Amino acid sequence: MTAGADTRRPAYRRIVLKLSGEALAGSLGYGIDPPVLDRIGAEVREVADLGVQLAIVIGGGNIFRGVAASAGGMDRATADYMGMLATIINALALQDSLEKAGVQTRVLSAIEMRAVAEPYIRRRAIRHLEKGRVVIFAAGTGNPFFTTDTAGALRAVEIGADAIIKATKVDGVYSADPNIDPAARRLERLTYIEVLNRGLGVMDTTAISLCMDNKLPIVVFDLMRAGNIKRIVLGEPVGSVVSASAG
Repeated sequence: MTAGADTRRPAYRRIVLKLSGEALAGSLGYGIDPPVLDRIGAEVREVADLGVQLAIVIGGGNIFRGVAASAGGMDRATADYMGMLATIINALALQDSLEKAGVQTRVLSAIEMRAVAEPYIRRRAIRHLEKGRVVIFAAGTGNPFFTTDTAGALRAVEIGADAIIKATKVDGVYSADPNIDPAARRLERLTYIEVLNRGLGVMDTTAISLCMDNKLPIVVFDLMRAGNIKRIVLGEPVGSVVSASAG
């Protein structure tokens, strides 16, 4: 064990990290910001070094947003497939960053693209995790009309994850938009039903319902604060937790 190594026991055995495409854009607002990739790579390595099995689901909004294109008149299915291809670009960029950080990584795509990624097979994904590799799930669910939030919830349930942690630009779930309402307060713990009934926008309703049906906790946290992923894994009270009970 190296000097100064964290000896605390992780609170989770296997987790899914849901990253938005916009998170990779950083201050650029569009595309991929290499320093952001490097920082995420370093944080993921810290978690992997704890022996926690980590899978990542990534969006593509920094490159292409299917919903926005659909609103502009493009066929929705076509727009969604284009969005899925954007997630593969992000997944490959993230894989490169993680491997530079010394983390063995595999990209599994829901759309077959054998030259750049392995096809998604549930048992293969689990096997990679058991071997200590970080797995990046790309191309969403492989189907149009489903968001990457839903893909994250689906993959987390499929691989038997203990939780799904959703990276955002705020430090949890608020009662209202804190940028608009100064009286908005952060909700540390809440239930799936509360999220659905109050329309809090943690994830889309399909993803929330999937988590609720399978009792999969959701942790919403601020990705901008360095070290938060490790803090969550070690059981520290970070962000907001959505579960079956708010107690």
